[in-house]
Amino acid sequence: MHDILTITLNPALDMNTEAEKVIPDVKLRCTEPMVDPGGGGINVARAINHMGGNASAIVAIGGHNGNRLLELLMAEGIATMPIPSPGETRASVVVNCKTTGQQYRFMLPGPPWRDEHVQKAIQTTAAHTPKDGLVIFSGSQPPGVPLDFEESLSEAIRGAGARLIVDTSGAALRQIVEDHKSPPFLLRADDEEAEGLAGQKLETPADTAAFACSLIEQGVAENIIFARGAEGSVLTTPEGSWLATAAKVKVVSKVGAGDSYVGGLTLSLARGSTIQEAARWGAAAASAAVTTVATELCRGEDVERLLPECKLIQL
Repeated sequence: MHDILTITLNPALDMNTEAEKVIPDVKLRCTEPMVDPGGGGINVARAINHMGGNASAIVAIGGHNGNRLLELLMAEGIATMPIPSPGETRASVVVNCKTTGQQYRFMLPGPPWRDEHVQKAIQTTAAHTPKDGLVIFSGSQPPGVPLDFEESLSEAIRGAGARLIVDTSGAALRQIVEDHKSPPFLLRADDEEAEGLAGQKLETPADTAAFACSLIEQGVAENIIFARGAEGSVLTTPEGSWLATAAKVKVVSKVGAGDSYVGGLTLSLARGSTIQEAARWGAAAASAAVTTVATELCRGEDVERLLPECKLIQL
């Protein structure tokens, strides 16, 4: 069993509530919010915990929201290594409209970082990277964090022989694609990000696989996973491409599906599975996550129940 470490630079105090209707220019009376610790790496660690595994979490903490987030993580039994964050840890709000069933997601920006905070994050990661383990860098980056932070992270964990999994988006993702000095073991992104990078629609899983293959040939990453929504996710390695299909389930909330995918995949890898089998576990975890409300993520029993429905199709 390989140890797992997650890194979250821009965590959030996630609040989930409901309103009868979501309309402009009036006061909307909402239900008592559910409050959870959130942010990419945090959610990955929580998902792993829900599936019976263990992951340590490096988390940037600031202000009252940061202290509350830390309390919630401790209550869930997540081993947390806090690092100082400037200002106040951000909040995010999800409002579910009872009338239409639609979900509105409001993500606030994090506080701007200075170089001293960036260096502290790198030093803390280097000090706690598990030997031959798995390190997950997931979620958005706060303002002020260099776009090439992943390069510094790769260098920091190199001596421990750990494998780096990166799940990012926007300018940070484009930086990895356009200036890849230290390709991570695995790069994951969603379908919209993939099409943005490709500059065209990727109509089929085969189109996604062909694009991912071109990135691997360029040295962007050793392995790549691009999500394709309800279809599942396409895994591409130097040996080929596979579609890990999603289970057919009723979607309650899409919040945390991608993080649950990374959690399922990483836990499977940590237990010694091939990357292809790990992709199937990721698909089952994502399928389980969309059946839960708010930010509950996946449940271990649901992941195991849905796993037989998630097939691996070679492309």
